[in-house]
Amino acid sequence: MSAVRYLVDTNLLLRFLTGEPVGQAKATQKLFERAAAGEVVLDVSPVIVAEAFYTLVSFYKVSRVSAAEKLSLLLQQHGVRIRDEAQVLGALSRMESANVGFADAFLAAGAMDQGVAVASFDRDFDKLKVPRFEPTA
Repeated sequence: MSAVRYLVDTNLLLRFLTGEPVGQAKATQKLFERAAAGEVVLDVSPVIVAEAFYTLVSFYKVSRVSAAEKLSLLLQQHGVRIRDEAQVLGALSRMESANVGFADAFLAAGAMDQGVAVASFDRDFDKLKVPRFEPTA
């Protein structure tokens, strides 16, 4: 029999990482413990990671580096499944060293993994040291 799988909403990641509100944070911690024990699988999509990062930085005033580190550690726990895992973790790693948004870091990680350039006018990709194609008229 396989473990029950849940799609994880942003608020669970935030409760776990912030400890607020206490009752929900404790319930979330128990859920992550169940995942670590192999009882359940917690399935996290990239858009949820992006929203959690944004909320940690903008609402909870967590530094960008700390938010990226905390999310990366949480998402690598046993029983947590990340869709596009390499790209998500690559994005979080890039965000620890470059002041860019999750979407740009996610796209850059994918481009690097696939060996392709990003088509964009956004010079943030230059900070991420990813090949960038800028269309011309």
